[in-house]
Amino acid sequence: MKTLELHELFLNQKQNFTTDTRKITQGAIFFALKGERFNANTFAKQALEQGAAYVVIDEEEFYIDHRTILVPNVLDKLQQLAHYHREYLAIPIIALTGSNGKTTTKELIREVLATQYNVTATVGNLNNHIGVPLTLLSMTAKTEIGVVEMGANHLKEIQHLCFIAAPNYGYITNFGKAHLEGFGSEEGIIQGKSEMYNYIANSEGTAFVNQEEQRMVDEAEYCECIFINPHETPLLELTPYVQLAYDNHVIQSNLIGKYNYNNIIAAITIGNHFNIADENIKKAIESYIPENNRSQIIQKNGNQIILDAYNANPTSMEAALDNLNSLDEVHKSVILGDMFELGSTSATEHKNIVKKALDSKFDTIIFIGENFYQQKQNGAHFFASFDELKDNFPLNFNNHTLLIKGSRGMALERVLDIL
Repeated sequence: MKTLELHELFLNQKQNFTTDTRKITQGAIFFALKGERFNANTFAKQALEQGAAYVVIDEEEFYIDHRTILVPNVLDKLQQLAHYHREYLAIPIIALTGSNGKTTTKELIREVLATQYNVTATVGNLNNHIGVPLTLLSMTAKTEIGVVEMGANHLKEIQHLCFIAAPNYGYITNFGKAHLEGFGSEEGIIQGKSEMYNYIANSEGTAFVNQEEQRMVDEAEYCECIFINPHETPLLELTPYVQLAYDNHVIQSNLIGKYNYNNIIAAITIGNHFNIADENIKKAIESYIPENNRSQIIQKNGNQIILDAYNANPTSMEAALDNLNSLDEVHKSVILGDMFELGSTSATEHKNIVKKALDSKFDTIIFIGENFYQQKQNGAHFFASFDELKDNFPLNFNNHTLLIKGSRGMALERVLDIL
Protein backbone atom coordinates (compact mmCIF):
# COMPACT_ATOMS: atom_id res chain seq x y z
CA MET A 1 0.00 0.00 0.00
CA LYS A 2 1.28 3.45 -0.92
CA THR A 3 1.84 5.94 1.88
CA LEU A 4 -0.82 8.24 0.40
CA GLU A 5 -3.40 5.45 0.59
CA LEU A 6 -2.38 4.51 4.13
CA HIS A 7 -2.66 8.14 5.17
CA GLU A 8 -6.19 8.35 3.79
CA LEU A 9 -7.04 5.23 5.78
CA PHE A 10 -5.37 6.78 8.84
CA LEU A 11 -7.56 9.88 8.54
CA ASN A 12 -10.69 7.84 7.88
CA GLN A 13 -10.05 5.94 11.11
CA LYS A 14 -9.84 9.32 12.89
CA GLN A 15 -6.10 8.87 13.51
CA ASN A 16 -6.81 5.92 15.80
CA PHE A 17 -3.59 3.90 15.76
CA THR A 18 -1.28 2.02 18.09
CA THR A 19 1.84 -0.13 18.21
CA ASP A 20 0.77 -1.82 21.45
CA THR A 21 -1.91 -4.53 21.61
CA ARG A 22 -2.63 -3.46 25.19
CA LYS A 23 -3.85 -0.11 23.89
CA ILE A 24 -6.05 -1.23 21.01
CA THR A 25 -9.43 0.49 20.79
CA GLN A 26 -12.28 -0.14 18.38
CA GLY A 27 -11.35 0.83 14.82
CA ALA A 28 -7.61 1.26 15.43
CA ILE A 29 -4.80 0.62 12.96
CA PHE A 30 -2.25 -1.67 14.57
CA PHE A 31 1.39 -1.38 13.41
CA ALA A 32 3.20 -4.64 14.09
CA LEU A 33 6.72 -3.51 14.95
CA LYS A 34 9.63 -5.85 15.52
CA GLY A 35 12.58 -5.65 17.90
CA GLU A 36 15.41 -7.81 19.15
CA ARG A 37 13.14 -9.59 21.63
CA PHE A 38 9.68 -9.32 20.07
CA ASN A 39 7.80 -9.67 16.79
CA ALA A 40 4.38 -8.03 16.82
CA ASN A 41 3.49 -9.70 13.52
CA THR A 42 2.54 -12.64 15.72
CA PHE A 43 -0.16 -10.49 17.36
CA ALA A 44 -1.91 -9.47 14.12
CA LYS A 45 -4.82 -11.89 14.57
CA GLN A 46 -5.17 -10.95 18.24
CA ALA A 47 -5.25 -7.24 17.33
CA LEU A 48 -8.15 -7.76 14.94
CA GLU A 49 -10.00 -9.83 17.52
CA GLN A 50 -9.54 -7.00 20.03
CA GLY A 51 -11.23 -4.53 17.69
CA ALA A 52 -8.53 -3.20 15.40
CA ALA A 53 -9.87 -2.27 11.97
CA TYR A 54 -6.56 -2.95 10.22
CA VAL A 55 -3.16 -4.41 11.00
CA VAL A 56 0.07 -3.43 9.25
CA ILE A 57 2.53 -6.34 9.01
CA ASP A 58 5.73 -7.18 7.14
CA GLU A 59 5.71 -10.99 7.29
CA GLU A 60 3.38 -12.63 4.74
CA GLU A 61 2.74 -15.73 6.85
CA PHE A 62 0.66 -13.60 9.24
CA TYR A 63 -1.64 -12.25 6.50
CA ILE A 64 -5.30 -12.79 7.46
CA ASP A 65 -7.66 -11.01 5.07
CA HIS A 66 -8.39 -7.62 3.48
CA ARG A 67 -7.91 -5.99 6.90
CA THR A 68 -4.22 -6.97 6.74
CA ILE A 69 -1.85 -4.46 5.14
CA LEU A 70 1.40 -6.13 4.06
CA VAL A 71 4.40 -3.80 3.67
CA PRO A 72 8.15 -4.43 3.21
CA ASN A 73 9.01 -3.04 6.65
CA VAL A 74 6.52 -1.84 9.26
CA LEU A 75 8.89 0.59 10.97
CA ASP A 76 9.86 2.20 7.66
CA LYS A 77 6.19 2.53 6.73
CA LEU A 78 5.34 4.07 10.12
CA GLN A 79 8.12 6.64 9.65
CA GLN A 80 7.03 7.36 6.06
CA LEU A 81 3.45 7.83 7.20
CA ALA A 82 4.57 10.19 9.98
CA HIS A 83 6.59 12.27 7.53
CA TYR A 84 3.70 12.37 5.05
CA HIS A 85 1.30 13.42 7.82
CA ARG A 86 3.69 16.15 8.93
CA GLU A 87 3.84 17.52 5.37
CA TYR A 88 0.07 17.20 5.06
CA LEU A 89 -0.50 19.34 8.17
CA ALA A 90 2.06 21.95 7.02
CA ILE A 91 2.48 23.47 10.48
CA PRO A 92 5.60 24.87 12.17
CA ILE A 93 7.64 22.12 13.83
CA ILE A 94 10.20 22.96 16.52
CA ALA A 95 12.73 20.17 17.07
CA LEU A 96 15.15 20.03 19.96
CA THR A 97 17.98 17.78 21.02
CA GLY A 98 21.03 17.99 23.29
CA SER A 99 22.94 16.04 25.90
CA ASN A 100 20.99 17.36 28.89
CA GLY A 101 17.75 19.20 29.57
CA LYS A 102 15.81 18.15 26.45
CA THR A 103 12.63 17.08 28.18
CA THR A 104 12.47 19.99 30.63
CA THR A 105 13.11 22.48 27.82
CA LYS A 106 10.49 20.81 25.65
CA GLU A 107 7.96 21.07 28.47
CA LEU A 108 8.77 24.75 29.04
CA ILE A 109 8.43 25.53 25.33
CA ARG A 110 5.12 23.68 25.22
CA GLU A 111 3.80 25.51 28.29
CA VAL A 112 4.76 28.91 26.87
CA LEU A 113 3.37 28.33 23.38
CA ALA A 114 0.20 26.66 24.67
CA THR A 115 -0.92 29.94 26.24
CA GLN A 116 -1.86 31.16 22.75
CA TYR A 117 -1.64 28.16 20.38
CA ASN A 118 -2.90 24.61 20.14
CA VAL A 119 0.36 22.73 20.68
CA THR A 120 1.18 19.05 20.31
CA ALA A 121 4.48 18.01 21.90
CA THR A 122 6.41 14.84 22.57
CA VAL A 123 4.86 12.96 25.48
CA GLY A 124 7.42 12.10 28.15
CA ASN A 125 10.66 11.23 26.42
CA LEU A 126 9.31 9.36 23.37
CA ASN A 127 12.16 10.83 21.38
CA ASN A 128 13.64 8.00 19.29
CA HIS A 129 13.02 6.44 15.86
CA ILE A 130 9.64 5.18 17.08
CA GLY A 131 8.71 7.97 19.49
CA VAL A 132 9.19 10.77 16.95
CA PRO A 133 6.79 9.18 14.40
CA LEU A 134 4.26 8.56 17.18
CA THR A 135 4.47 12.22 18.17
CA LEU A 136 3.94 13.41 14.60
CA LEU A 137 0.99 11.07 14.08
CA SER A 138 -0.66 12.39 17.25
CA MET A 139 -0.90 15.84 15.66
CA THR A 140 -4.33 16.71 14.31
CA ALA A 141 -5.92 19.36 12.12
CA LYS A 142 -6.34 21.41 15.30
CA THR A 143 -2.59 21.43 16.02
CA GLU A 144 -1.04 24.81 15.26
CA ILE A 145 2.56 24.15 16.39
CA GLY A 146 4.43 20.90 17.00
CA VAL A 147 7.30 20.48 19.46
CA VAL A 148 9.39 17.36 18.86
CA GLU A 149 12.11 16.11 21.19
CA MET A 150 14.87 14.06 19.55
CA GLY A 151 17.28 11.76 21.36
CA ALA A 152 20.25 9.84 20.01
CA ASN A 153 23.19 7.72 21.10
CA HIS A 154 24.88 7.24 17.71
CA LEU A 155 25.85 9.31 14.71
CA LYS A 156 23.24 9.81 11.95
CA GLU A 157 20.28 9.31 14.32
CA ILE A 158 19.43 13.02 14.64
CA GLN A 159 19.84 13.34 10.89
CA HIS A 160 17.32 10.54 10.34
CA LEU A 161 14.84 11.96 12.86
CA CYS A 162 15.06 15.36 11.19
CA PHE A 163 14.27 13.79 7.82
CA ILE A 164 11.14 12.27 9.38
CA ALA A 165 9.94 15.37 11.25
CA ALA A 166 11.17 18.00 8.77
CA PRO A 167 11.46 20.72 11.43
CA ASN A 168 11.31 24.40 10.54
CA TYR A 169 13.12 25.31 13.76
CA GLY A 170 15.88 23.60 15.70
CA TYR A 171 17.37 24.04 19.17
CA ILE A 172 20.25 22.17 20.82
CA THR A 173 20.29 22.49 24.60
CA ASN A 174 23.99 21.70 25.02
CA PHE A 175 26.92 19.48 24.10
CA GLY A 176 27.72 17.24 27.07
CA LYS A 177 29.27 13.89 27.93
CA ALA A 178 26.21 11.73 27.27
CA HIS A 179 26.22 8.40 25.40
CA LEU A 180 29.99 8.46 24.98
CA GLU A 181 29.89 4.73 24.34
CA GLY A 182 27.78 5.22 21.20
CA PHE A 183 29.24 8.48 19.91
CA GLY A 184 32.82 7.45 20.65
CA SER A 185 34.11 10.82 21.90
CA GLU A 186 33.06 14.32 22.87
CA GLU A 187 33.71 15.41 19.28
CA GLY A 188 31.43 12.60 18.16
CA ILE A 189 28.71 13.94 20.45
CA ILE A 190 29.05 17.43 18.97
CA GLN A 191 28.98 16.05 15.45
CA GLY A 192 25.93 13.92 16.19
CA LYS A 193 23.90 16.68 17.85
CA SER A 194 24.94 19.17 15.14
CA GLU A 195 23.22 17.03 12.54
CA MET A 196 20.21 19.12 13.50
CA TYR A 197 22.03 22.32 12.49
CA ASN A 198 22.99 20.68 9.19
CA TYR A 199 19.38 19.81 8.46
CA ILE A 200 18.16 23.28 9.42
CA ALA A 201 20.78 24.91 7.19
CA ASN A 202 20.01 22.68 4.19
CA SER A 203 16.24 23.11 4.54
CA GLU A 204 16.45 26.90 5.03
CA GLY A 205 15.00 26.66 8.51
CA THR A 206 15.91 28.63 11.63
CA ALA A 207 18.11 27.61 14.56
CA PHE A 208 17.80 29.02 18.07
CA VAL A 209 21.35 29.31 19.43
CA ASN A 210 22.69 30.46 22.79
CA GLN A 211 25.14 33.18 21.78
CA GLU A 212 27.31 32.54 24.84
CA GLU A 213 28.02 28.95 23.74
CA GLN A 214 30.72 29.63 21.16
CA ARG A 215 30.98 26.03 19.94
CA MET A 216 27.26 26.07 19.16
CA VAL A 217 27.59 29.39 17.38
CA ASP A 218 30.40 27.89 15.29
CA GLU A 219 28.47 24.71 14.47
CA ALA A 220 25.40 26.74 13.43
CA GLU A 221 27.50 28.91 11.11
CA TYR A 222 25.45 28.13 8.00
CA CYS A 223 22.05 28.39 9.68
CA GLU A 224 19.65 31.29 9.81
CA CYS A 225 19.93 31.94 13.55
CA ILE A 226 17.89 33.56 16.26
CA PHE A 227 20.29 34.08 19.14
CA ILE A 228 19.36 33.50 22.76
CA ASN A 229 20.91 36.35 24.71
CA PRO A 230 21.25 35.70 28.47
CA HIS A 231 21.95 39.40 29.06
CA GLU A 232 18.39 40.19 28.04
CA THR A 233 17.01 37.90 30.76
CA PRO A 234 19.62 38.00 33.54
CA LEU A 235 19.72 35.44 36.32
CA LEU A 236 18.81 37.03 39.64
CA GLU A 237 19.25 34.22 42.15
CA LEU A 238 19.26 30.47 42.86
CA THR A 239 17.77 29.97 46.32
CA PRO A 240 17.18 27.18 45.40
CA TYR A 241 14.84 28.06 42.53
CA VAL A 242 15.85 29.97 39.42
CA GLN A 243 14.69 33.58 39.50
CA LEU A 244 15.34 35.82 36.52
CA ALA A 245 14.50 39.23 35.16
CA TYR A 246 12.46 39.40 31.98
CA ASP A 247 11.59 42.77 30.49
CA ASN A 248 9.72 44.52 33.34
CA HIS A 249 8.92 41.23 35.07
CA VAL A 250 10.57 39.02 37.64
CA ILE A 251 10.00 35.35 36.89
CA GLN A 252 10.12 32.99 39.88
CA SER A 253 10.36 29.47 38.54
CA ASN A 254 9.99 26.10 40.25
CA LEU A 255 13.22 24.87 38.67
CA ILE A 256 16.61 24.59 40.35
CA GLY A 257 20.12 25.03 38.99
CA LYS A 258 21.81 27.32 36.53
CA TYR A 259 21.43 24.61 33.90
CA ASN A 260 17.67 25.18 34.09
CA TYR A 261 18.20 28.90 33.68
CA ASN A 262 19.44 28.17 30.15
CA ASN A 263 16.36 26.01 29.52
CA ILE A 264 14.08 28.83 30.67
CA ILE A 265 15.65 31.55 28.54
CA ALA A 266 15.42 29.27 25.50
CA ALA A 267 11.68 28.92 26.08
CA ILE A 268 11.38 32.69 26.50
CA THR A 269 13.22 33.38 23.23
CA ILE A 270 11.08 30.88 21.34
CA GLY A 271 7.96 32.35 22.91
CA ASN A 272 9.02 35.82 21.79
CA HIS A 273 9.52 34.60 18.24
CA PHE A 274 5.96 33.27 18.17
CA ASN A 275 4.63 36.54 19.65
CA ILE A 276 3.59 35.14 23.02
CA ALA A 277 2.57 37.98 25.33
CA ASP A 278 5.05 38.75 28.12
CA GLU A 279 2.51 38.06 30.85
CA ASN A 280 1.73 34.69 29.32
CA ILE A 281 5.40 33.75 29.19
CA LYS A 282 5.78 34.67 32.86
CA LYS A 283 2.64 32.75 33.84
CA ALA A 284 3.63 29.64 31.88
CA ILE A 285 7.13 29.40 33.34
CA GLU A 286 6.04 30.10 36.89
CA SER A 287 3.30 27.47 36.70
CA TYR A 288 5.55 24.69 35.41
CA ILE A 289 6.46 22.20 38.14
CA PRO A 290 8.97 19.44 37.25
CA GLU A 291 8.02 15.83 37.83
CA ASN A 292 9.15 12.31 36.91
CA ASN A 293 12.31 12.52 39.07
CA ARG A 294 13.69 15.54 37.19
CA SER A 295 15.05 18.17 39.59
CA GLN A 296 12.11 17.76 41.94
CA ILE A 297 12.21 19.39 45.36
CA ILE A 298 10.73 17.10 47.99
CA GLN A 299 10.40 17.72 51.71
CA LYS A 300 10.72 14.58 53.84
CA ASN A 301 11.56 13.96 57.50
CA GLY A 302 12.93 17.47 57.94
CA ASN A 303 15.11 17.27 54.85
CA GLN A 304 14.98 19.13 51.56
CA ILE A 305 15.61 16.57 48.82
CA ILE A 306 16.68 17.41 45.28
CA LEU A 307 15.48 14.33 43.42
CA ASP A 308 17.21 14.27 40.03
CA ALA A 309 17.13 10.54 39.44
CA TYR A 310 15.76 10.40 35.91
CA ASN A 311 19.18 10.27 34.29
CA ALA A 312 22.83 11.21 34.70
CA ASN A 313 26.03 11.70 32.73
CA PRO A 314 29.31 13.40 33.69
CA THR A 315 28.17 16.83 32.48
CA SER A 316 24.82 16.80 34.28
CA MET A 317 26.39 15.26 37.39
CA GLU A 318 28.98 18.02 37.60
CA ALA A 319 26.30 20.67 37.08
CA ALA A 320 24.17 19.19 39.86
CA LEU A 321 27.11 19.14 42.27
CA ASP A 322 28.01 22.73 41.37
CA ASN A 323 24.42 23.77 41.99
CA LEU A 324 24.35 22.11 45.41
CA ASN A 325 27.65 23.78 46.26
CA SER A 326 26.21 27.16 45.37
CA LEU A 327 23.26 26.85 47.75
CA ASP A 328 23.53 28.67 51.04
CA GLU A 329 22.60 25.73 53.24
CA VAL A 330 24.19 24.56 56.48
CA HIS A 331 24.07 20.81 55.84
CA LYS A 332 24.50 19.44 52.32
CA SER A 333 24.84 15.77 51.36
CA VAL A 334 24.74 13.66 48.20
CA ILE A 335 23.65 10.17 47.17
CA LEU A 336 25.01 9.47 43.69
CA GLY A 337 24.45 6.45 41.45
CA ASP A 338 26.37 5.02 38.52
CA MET A 339 26.41 6.72 35.11
CA PHE A 340 25.85 4.41 32.15
CA GLU A 341 26.80 4.30 28.44
CA LEU A 342 30.23 5.86 28.95
CA GLY A 343 32.22 3.15 27.19
CA SER A 344 35.97 3.17 27.69
CA THR A 345 35.79 6.49 29.58
CA SER A 346 33.62 5.07 32.36
CA ALA A 347 36.34 4.52 34.97
CA THR A 348 37.86 7.96 34.41
CA GLU A 349 34.52 9.77 34.50
CA HIS A 350 33.39 8.03 37.69
CA LYS A 351 36.75 8.76 39.30
CA ASN A 352 36.38 12.45 38.37
CA ILE A 353 32.94 12.65 39.99
CA VAL A 354 34.24 10.99 43.16
CA LYS A 355 37.03 13.57 43.36
CA LYS A 356 34.66 16.47 42.71
CA ALA A 357 32.26 15.31 45.39
CA LEU A 358 35.05 14.80 47.93
CA ASP A 359 36.56 18.19 47.15
CA SER A 360 33.17 19.78 47.76
CA LYS A 361 33.27 18.93 51.47
CA PHE A 362 29.67 17.80 51.71
CA ASP A 363 28.52 16.49 55.10
CA THR A 364 27.81 13.00 53.82
CA ILE A 365 28.72 11.47 50.46
CA ILE A 366 27.21 8.17 49.35
CA PHE A 367 27.99 6.38 46.07
CA ILE A 368 25.95 3.47 44.73
CA GLY A 369 26.80 1.07 41.91
CA GLU A 370 29.66 -1.06 40.69
CA ASN A 371 31.29 1.72 38.64
CA PHE A 372 31.58 4.03 41.63
CA TYR A 373 32.47 1.12 43.93
CA GLN A 374 35.58 0.46 41.82
CA GLN A 375 36.76 3.98 42.73
CA LYS A 376 36.33 3.38 46.47
CA GLN A 377 38.37 5.58 48.80
CA ASN A 378 38.21 7.22 52.20
CA GLY A 379 35.88 10.12 52.84
CA ALA A 380 32.70 8.61 51.42
CA HIS A 381 30.40 5.61 51.72
CA PHE A 382 30.49 3.20 48.76
CA PHE A 383 27.89 0.50 48.03
CA ALA A 384 28.02 -1.87 45.08
CA SER A 385 24.23 -1.99 44.74
CA PHE A 386 21.05 -0.41 46.01
CA ASP A 387 20.24 -3.52 48.04
CA GLU A 388 23.59 -3.22 49.82
CA LEU A 389 22.80 0.41 50.62
CA LYS A 390 19.34 -0.53 51.85
CA ASP A 391 20.72 -3.17 54.20
CA ASN A 392 23.46 -0.89 55.56
CA PHE A 393 22.09 2.64 55.37
CA PRO A 394 24.76 4.60 57.21
CA LEU A 395 22.85 7.27 59.11
CA ASN A 396 19.70 9.30 59.63
CA PHE A 397 19.59 12.66 57.87
CA ASN A 398 18.04 15.63 59.63
CA ASN A 399 17.79 19.18 58.31
CA HIS A 400 19.91 18.36 55.24
CA THR A 401 19.67 19.48 51.65
CA LEU A 402 20.20 16.16 49.93
CA LEU A 403 20.95 15.61 46.23
CA ILE A 404 19.93 12.23 44.82
CA LYS A 405 21.16 11.67 41.28
CA GLY A 406 22.02 8.72 39.02
CA SER A 407 21.30 7.11 35.68
CA ARG A 408 17.80 5.80 35.03
CA GLY A 409 18.88 2.21 35.41
CA MET A 410 19.85 2.90 39.02
CA ALA A 411 16.25 3.93 39.92
CA LEU A 412 17.49 6.04 42.82
CA GLU A 413 14.02 7.34 43.60
CA ARG A 414 13.92 4.16 45.73
CA VAL A 415 16.16 5.98 48.21
CA LEU A 416 13.12 7.99 49.29
CA ASP A 417 11.65 4.85 50.83
CA ILE A 418 14.60 4.34 53.18
CA LEU A 419 15.32 7.91 54.24
